Amino acid sequence: MNSFVCPRFDKAMSILGQRWTGLIIHQLLNGPQRFCTVESAMPISARVLSERLKDLEKEGIINRQVFPETPVRIEYSLTEKGLALQPIIKEIESWGENWIEIQKEDPTNP
Repeated sequence: MNSFVCPRFDKAMSILGQRWTGLIIHQLLNGPQRFCTVESAMPISARVLSERLKDLEKEGIINRQVFPETPVRIEYSLTEKGLALQPIIKEIESWGENWIEIQKEDPTNP
C-alpha cells in the first residue's frame, strides 16, 4: 500500500498551513475589507500580510478589487473557492473553543 499522501490534500495543507493564512481567511469571512482593516485585526507586519494576500490571490482564494478613486481604494474579498473554506474554518474555530487551553498570563509573574 502506498503511504504517499494525496497530492491535492498535500497542496491544500501547504496553502492553509502557511502562517497567518487561516486568520486572514477567517477575517475575510466577515466580508470585503481593505488592507488596513485586515492588518489591524491581527498582529502581522504589512510585508507578511501583503505576501499572504498575493499568495491567496494567486491560488484563487481571494479577490483583489481596485476602485479607481482618489486615493485608490483596494478591497480584498473571498472568491467562491475561498468561501468554500467557511465550514472548515468554523469547525477549526469550534474545535479550538472546545479543546485548546489558552495559558492566561499572570501579571504577578514577569
